Amino acid sequence: MNLFFSGVLFHGFYLGGVFYSISIGMPTAIAALIVTLQPVLTNALSGPILNEKVSTKQWIGVLLGFAGAGLVLGFDVGSKIPAMGLIATIIALLAITFSTLWQKKLSNNLPLSVSNMNQAIGGCIFHLSIIILFVDSYINFSQTFIIAMSHQIFLVSFGAFTILMFLIKKNSANKTVSIFFLIPATSAFMAWLFLNESLTSLDLIGFLITSIGVYIATRD
Repeated sequence: MNLFFSGVLFHGFYLGGVFYSISIGMPTAIAALIVTLQPVLTNALSGPILNEKVSTKQWIGVLLGFAGAGLVLGFDVGSKIPAMGLIATIIALLAITFSTLWQKKLSNNLPLSVSNMNQAIGGCIFHLSIIILFVDSYINFSQTFIIAMSHQIFLVSFGAFTILMFLIKKNSANKTVSIFFLIPATSAFMAWLFLNESLTSLDLIGFLITSIGVYIATRD
């Protein structure tokens, strides 16, 4: 049951909250920046919840990581932010923070594949309930839909979350989530490499600051 609950938080409220907020007009960069606060919030809560000691060095690394991620993401303060989109993104932030702490607190000995499957079932039941209760279900099995869902299922839900569960199991929660700061910088680099998007000097500076922050926060 604990794994089902963890899956609802990870796959339901976190992923669902982010996707929903963007679908109703939330600027992607602002949504990403809010969710990127997760390592900061995890550091603040891992002490009282998990009794993990967060050193001054780790706090410095986390704050540098967030500053670097903010530089890479950038955002227009004047952008119109839908209220429901903001609420959904904050719920997503709280969901992934508490699900990370919850997963670390469980410390179960189940194989990662079994743990991940139980979480996926929990997330699936959650989303099916939302569909049945609130929307008229319809799926257009286009090529774009199949590619997008294949990416979401195999690379995100199976691949990325299995790696995340492994890292949470082997390391402290605050060290594990510090790696999240590398996501915006890595995304910007991949967009430059594969999509011919521009990579500015500010992006490179942010990438460097983030890398230094993650190194400081995760090294022993």
